[in-house]
Amino acid sequence: MKVAHIITRLIIGGAQENTLFNCEDLIRNFGDEVILITGPTTGPEGTLMNRCAGVVPTVVIPALIRPISPFHDVLAYRHIKRVLRDFKPDVVHTHSAKAGIIGRAVARKINCRCIVHTVHGAPFYPEQNAAVRWFYQYCERWAAKRCDALISVADAMTVLMVNANIAEREKFTTIYSGMDIEPFLNSASLRQETRAKMGFADSDVVVGKIARLFNLKGHEFVINAARSIIARIPNVKFLFVGDGTLADTHRRKIQQLGLEKYFVFTGLVSPERIPAMLSAMDIVVHTSLREGLARVLPQALLSGKPVISYDVDGAREVVRNNETGFLLPPKQIELLADAVVTLALNEDLRNKMGETGREMCRNKFDRTLMTERIRELYQRFI
Repeated sequence: MKVAHIITRLIIGGAQENTLFNCEDLIRNFGDEVILITGPTTGPEGTLMNRCAGVVPTVVIPALIRPISPFHDVLAYRHIKRVLRDFKPDVVHTHSAKAGIIGRAVARKINCRCIVHTVHGAPFYPEQNAAVRWFYQYCERWAAKRCDALISVADAMTVLMVNANIAEREKFTTIYSGMDIEPFLNSASLRQETRAKMGFADSDVVVGKIARLFNLKGHEFVINAARSIIARIPNVKFLFVGDGTLADTHRRKIQQLGLEKYFVFTGLVSPERIPAMLSAMDIVVHTSLREGLARVLPQALLSGKPVISYDVDGAREVVRNNETGFLLPPKQIELLADAVVTLALNEDLRNKMGETGREMCRNKFDRTLMTERIRELYQRFI
């Protein structure tokens, strides 16, 4: 097959890593001809562009930027159209809101045989201004009519999109986001060295969060719960992995609370180092308010770590309450503190939940399985 993937930015993130794995595996495992079309990658979120070199042919569209801009969007449409007409793909597979809308429009215009879009997370959410939310829903409905199939990274994404009348249920297929699972399964061997480098004592209980320091990622809930947790568990430490526009804001808040000695910020970390980061943790918290299915949830469980997550979007498809961790109502700070304390005081419970999660995720999130299922979907339409 000839497959063109289109994504707005190739930053360090779950949707981007998913897309890159799919491109690599189509080339390596099936001998397909693949190009990856993306916009410029700038900002504190880092880039995966270095992973493409010599592996995935990549075309950067300068006008394909994340903010809405009629001028740039028209330029991006025309540029993508030229690239696709030259490439003549059998399949156009789009990701993210901007690339998804423009890419599907171009693919339909050139009469591509198979057009697929992956819903990594909905671009509309309750906290948005009502007019903005309506606009995004309208755009998604329009674009959904211009593709053959929609892939959801979690069943929850399908429910959300169907309830918003984006497309009919039959158009969706759930395919969990794949990853290299072996580094996570074997991450325990990295624990002692990683903790030593970060200054954690053997007696410290490390509560970790892996996410961009960005709006809706929920770091503030962990910070606000920290004082209550520390009062009950003096040997607790907090590890924030990632970078973003709110890094300074969160550091100032921690300083105002006088909790600097309890928090460690790693800054930007490459995907290859995430298993090591997880190995240093005893408990993983995920307090985002909007997420498709955060990769850190299966990654944590594959590493044998229990997870405390707010019950948003696809979290409940991985976090089974009282089995692999605790699932909490969003924005709840005291319940978050209580859950952390419960696990911090019970190492046996942590190990039991982590092992249950490891076995549950082992066969669900392998990247090879993901690509096989996606390619089967392409074949149905070709």
